[in-house]
Amino acid sequence: MLAAILAIAAIATFFGLLLGYSAIRFRVEGDPIADQIDSLLPQTQCGQCGHPGCRPYADAIAKGEDDINKCLPGGEPLVLALADLLGREPVAMEVKEKVPVVAVIDPNACIGCTLCLQSCPVDAIVGAAKQLHGVLSGECTGCELCLAPCPVQCIHMVPVAEDIPRWRWPYPGGHAQGTKPVTPDQKAA
Repeated sequence: MLAAILAIAAIATFFGLLLGYSAIRFRVEGDPIADQIDSLLPQTQCGQCGHPGCRPYADAIAKGEDDINKCLPGGEPLVLALADLLGREPVAMEVKEKVPVVAVIDPNACIGCTLCLQSCPVDAIVGAAKQLHGVLSGECTGCELCLAPCPVQCIHMVPVAEDIPRWRWPYPGGHAQGTKPVTPDQKAA
């Protein structure tokens, strides 16, 4: 019995040392700029930027393969933060800013299939199998990824009520219409 325990301990020690050596010898360095960009992104994994998630978008920005103005959930504040991090000029959002929307589930039509729960990248939909589902409106990013999998089309996108934090001054020729945002240097001039 003692011999078996010692043999297993020796094998575990050998493989532990082998794994430790491999981790040092074959270490893959990440891109620190991509890591910083990824930490700024909203992590909604919605795909509205044209990439399958936030990390691939961060990698593309770091390599210079994509621009900093494609993340709709991050919006203008994210563009300004990325421009500051990368030392670039802020640019207008490439994706036209649309009216903010949130998913709403029709309680009379929901069959509790859980397909919308599985497709939501931010876990804004709550519910259980064969039970009515609901949407946490404060968490919903309006990415519309829950619409396609719903077999009964009981999910609808409705505009978010305009309140003080979401209100923007409606001026012609402003950032929402495609001009460059005003930087702090331009405000001082």
